[in-house]
Amino acid sequence: MTSTSFPHALPDDLRHVPLTAQDLPAVLDLDTWAFPGTVPVEELAGWPFPLTWDRAWGVRGADDGPLLAMHGSYPFSEFPVPGATLPVSGLTWVGVHPQARRRGILSSMIDRHLTDCLDRGEAVSALFAAEAAIYGRFGYGSAADDVRVTLPRQAALLEVPGSADHTVRIELADQERHGALVAELHRAAGAAAGGGLGRPGWPTRETPQLEASFWADPPAWRDGAESLRILVVERDGRPRGYTLFRRKPSWEAAGPRGTVRVREVAALDAPAAHALWSRLLDLDHMATVETGMLAPDDAVLSMLVDSRAAQRRLTDNVWVRLVDVPAALRGRRYAGDVDVTLAVRDGRLSQNTATWRLRADAFGDHVQVERTHEPAALAMDVRELGAAYLGGRTLTALAAAGLVEVREPAALGAASAAFSWPVAPVSSWVF
Repeated sequence: MTSTSFPHALPDDLRHVPLTAQDLPAVLDLDTWAFPGTVPVEELAGWPFPLTWDRAWGVRGADDGPLLAMHGSYPFSEFPVPGATLPVSGLTWVGVHPQARRRGILSSMIDRHLTDCLDRGEAVSALFAAEAAIYGRFGYGSAADDVRVTLPRQAALLEVPGSADHTVRIELADQERHGALVAELHRAAGAAAGGGLGRPGWPTRETPQLEASFWADPPAWRDGAESLRILVVERDGRPRGYTLFRRKPSWEAAGPRGTVRVREVAALDAPAAHALWSRLLDLDHMATVETGMLAPDDAVLSMLVDSRAAQRRLTDNVWVRLVDVPAALRGRRYAGDVDVTLAVRDGRLSQNTATWRLRADAFGDHVQVERTHEPAALAMDVRELGAAYLGGRTLTALAAAGLVEVREPAALGAASAAFSWPVAPVSSWVF
């Protein structure tokens, strides 16, 4: 599929402009208007910038006035989808100056982004939504959840054979010393999930800019906690898992009540995960451990002796937009045999609006997607197809909510089972 013209043009007095490194002060100034913060632009300019400039666009007045809006994307060349990887565009840094709102700028920027995705051969776009109500109207579906967990210190874990075979080291986190270790383990943990089925939605930080930004540790980000630490578990001298964390001290009359704030966790198997969490849950002077974004099926949640000890908060994680529907459907694998016709509506990309016949073998590489004039068994907006794409939402649940029209009831169960995946999708970091 190639790019096309879109109906959502900018007003005549505005234009899209490619951004360069010289625009960094303007970009940071705009970002503080779109997302209010307390760090001065001059200080922000000294921190690593995560975007590559060849994927950054701005909106200015025709008279080259101030930067009014911008968006960018991250290049994920091997973004995990069920049973495979695909080139995916990670939409990010989307912002509009408050004075420029309500002029159709966001709609035009989304069209610009989708055009770029098509031109680059990226069949899927993914994002984290700053506000959940915004992106559904652009065809993005909420495709995954993560769970944030607060655990008491020394929360008991069930025994896992092999856990005691691991050693633990805890050090100050440093990109030069630990960057390659973390990158390798993070990628391997995603691929190993589910006995090698892989965890969808688990992107790696593929560019030097993303790596540098991830490892940056300015005091303004710490909220009173210490600098970043790393805990590494090893077996026979080989790293098998890590967690990045900070401790925030608190001293009360009854004694120390500090908090461990976990930024990211990755482990290659259950024994490594058990060894890691056993030590993380037993740091001196701490009372609680607050996790970052865990998958709803993360191993530690099943290891807890008392699951009620975990205070859990479920929230949306990755959102997915299918830019090229047939290519996206061909690019993933399916958890069951399926032969179904899907009527897809797409209000922004007319090429996707069609009835598609999907045929695939369970967990196999034989996937066929083609236009058809046959009656559709299921009908949905491209938003719902994106929501189901990573296996984190079921077509049956979407149908129960009235978001999938079921024209052949017998098709719903088989299609829903095929689109599901045994490993819950999640991204361990916000992009």
